[in-house]
Amino acid sequence: MSNFEIGFEFVENEVAFVDRLQVGSDEAFETLIHLYQAPIYNVAYRILGDAAEASDAVQETFMKIFKGIKTFRGECGLKTWIYRIAISESLNRQRWWRRWRRHAPVSIDETTPGGARLVEVTDSGPSPESAYAQLEMEQAVQRALDALGFEHRVVVVLRDIEGLSYDEISEMLGLSLGTVKSRLWRARSELKGRLESLLKSRGSRQAQVLPAKRG
Repeated sequence: MSNFEIGFEFVENEVAFVDRLQVGSDEAFETLIHLYQAPIYNVAYRILGDAAEASDAVQETFMKIFKGIKTFRGECGLKTWIYRIAISESLNRQRWWRRWRRHAPVSIDETTPGGARLVEVTDSGPSPESAYAQLEMEQAVQRALDALGFEHRVVVVLRDIEGLSYDEISEMLGLSLGTVKSRLWRARSELKGRLESLLKSRGSRQAQVLPAKRG
């Protein structure tokens, strides 16, 4: 059975897909990686703000999935279980990283790693100025995310970046819907304030380099 067929079966019947994983099907594991590698990377990157750390978190997440899948009993959905592992691993790495390393400025390479939905340059070929402005905005968003507390950052990443439903987030984090919505509202408010401040600062810098108008 091809990966496509297994992936379709997963959508239609998660139990059958889990069964294949639990008996050690290579095709099922390949499909699992294909389905979740990019989403897990995106979540880890947005939480950690560092490409190398996010890549390590993805590897550790899949290691824990492979080791733990045989004990998975379906108390929650497979997707929920996977995201819980990814979020937990990202939090653990964040705690370690903040203890032993200082945050470094985000480089161009870090904001455009392969497979990540970060800065996407279209085939139409934007100008260097446009591409740089897009990159600068991406970095501003990531800096604003980094400034949020973990509990607020994770809900805004899952909802506004990954597009998960309130119910999915509630189940993944073990929180009530009211708590999820409250944290999301606070996170959005704080992000808005931080981004407005960053954009104003950016606008002021641009105004300083513009040539003066002749009378």
